[in-house]
Amino acid sequence: MDLIKSFVPLFSRCITGALNGNIGVMKSMLGELTDSTNMARGFAFLPIAWSVVPSSAVHLHDHRTTFLDYFTSPFWAEFPYFLPCGVTAGFAMLAFGATLLFLEETLPPRVTPEKQALSVDREAGDREISYATIEQEQLYPSPLPDAPIPLSKLLNAARVLRIANYGVLAILEITLYSLQPLFYSTAIEYGGLGFSPMQIGLWMACFGIFNGLCQALFFASLVDRLGPKTLLRIGHTCFIPLFILFPTINWIAGQWGNIWLVWLLLIVHLALTIVVDMAFSALPANVVIGKTDVATTGCILMYITAAAPNRRCLGAINGVAQTTASIARAIGPASATSLFASSIQNNIMGGYGVYLLLLLVTVATMPLAAMLPDDVAERC
Repeated sequence: MDLIKSFVPLFSRCITGALNGNIGVMKSMLGELTDSTNMARGFAFLPIAWSVVPSSAVHLHDHRTTFLDYFTSPFWAEFPYFLPCGVTAGFAMLAFGATLLFLEETLPPRVTPEKQALSVDREAGDREISYATIEQEQLYPSPLPDAPIPLSKLLNAARVLRIANYGVLAILEITLYSLQPLFYSTAIEYGGLGFSPMQIGLWMACFGIFNGLCQALFFASLVDRLGPKTLLRIGHTCFIPLFILFPTINWIAGQWGNIWLVWLLLIVHLALTIVVDMAFSALPANVVIGKTDVATTGCILMYITAAAPNRRCLGAINGVAQTTASIARAIGPASATSLFASSIQNNIMGGYGVYLLLLLVTVATMPLAAMLPDDVAERC
């Protein structure tokens, strides 16, 4: 995408958003693929997928100064971001190839009424029951346990509540992630920290690595000890100190420069961000959906997946939830960055008005998490 010097990459970014639907498919497939014996290992390492590649590619934008002997061609000076974009694209192609060649279907074949009738015939023959009984069972087959449910009946109040919580967390998280690099790169006098691109890359790469490790190593015990609802509410509450720390760190940097206290508060900020991510993803929990064991990811995703009455409805539930989150993530970055610039330009609360608004949104949406049931397996 770095080769195009126009607004065409914006269209590419739109395509990326459209293709993000595969995330919902992936969540459904993982829920179908794992069981109570291996789901913890399978899902606990899920956040690493969002950490390793960005952490590796983020260093490559400054390759001309870091690797002087290898990138001497004028091409690299004209297209400095081709290497990190190429590495990321190469990883995507590798993942596509592996998926195409090795990924198998995880959802069992659907039991159609015809197959169920044949099964009734075989069972009837074994039990030597009367032909009248066989005919009655064929004419009036029992409802299929894994039959899909129309979306209009699937989206009742309890399920909409869970999806709404997912959307709220999605928009708060994407605004946080949109403000972080902007805050790091903006000059101190304009509300940021004035970091160089290399400093931003190193800092966010360290966050990605530690986030993946912490999710994989500690999330399981935290869910077992606190429960998914409590951990979700803690993660939601962490947005309050996270948004407060932005102006606090900037004020300290403005008074005394980037002293040790600034770096300490940045470490606290990133640690709280890891807790926020625990409200989304890492470990599965074994919940009962109808008569089927389903593995679910993270706190809010546990509630989303448990809302499906059977495996056949997992795709619909995850699809609606992912669509809601995608809409939130489309609105969040533009709104957050525009408010950040507007607060500084118009000197709203000393340039910190955006953080006050986000604090109010966080507090206003906290009752939604409190309305969730304590047991994720509670029938909707």
